[in-house]
Amino acid sequence: MQIAVMVAGFIAEIAGWWLVSTRRFDVWRLMPVVLGSMGVAAVVVRPQVAAADTSTATAVAVGAGAGLALYLGTRVFVWIASRWAPFRRDVLDQYGQAGEVTLARSLVLSLAIMVPAEELFWRGLFQGRLGQATTTAAAAAIAWLGYIVANVASRSLPIVAGAIVGGALWGALAWWSGGVLASLASHILWTGCMLAFPPGTGRPAIEGGSAR
Repeated sequence: MQIAVMVAGFIAEIAGWWLVSTRRFDVWRLMPVVLGSMGVAAVVVRPQVAAADTSTATAVAVGAGAGLALYLGTRVFVWIASRWAPFRRDVLDQYGQAGEVTLARSLVLSLAIMVPAEELFWRGLFQGRLGQATTTAAAAAIAWLGYIVANVASRSLPIVAGAIVGGALWGALAWWSGGVLASLASHILWTGCMLAFPPGTGRPAIEGGSAR
């Protein structure tokens, strides 16, 4: 059952991002449903572990610190990469979509549904289940690659870049801590900061919408 859910969730996220990329569906209407369903399924078929190899407090502290460091690094990266027109265009597009809803709504949908669901599925179920069949290092690497492939379907350079760098960090945190709490803390902090305090390139787009 776990393998079936892993495959179904992987395909569902690819399909969801693809539909969003074609503009047939709004990201804020479709992806919370897709990712939320994946997260619920992950919890149903596999008990989730918060942090088996460290304390809860340490997992949260390290995860939050890693999330803040990732956010600061992302700001620098976006500033440099935005000199490339295709990347700048995709950044403006993503924040333009974020600006179509209120900041409160985007934060609730992201931090209460989408981010936890991704961590429960990719790091909790996918990486955790693979760790039983392979080594924990191999499981983290395979889950990371699967996460990247699922996000490539978005056809958005910022989303793919986030999946590559963020996915590597969150997989490493789950590997180190033996659970999803550290990666969840990191992912939530990074996403919240990216929405509430967007990098310079994205700020005009989001401020031009209703999120401010």
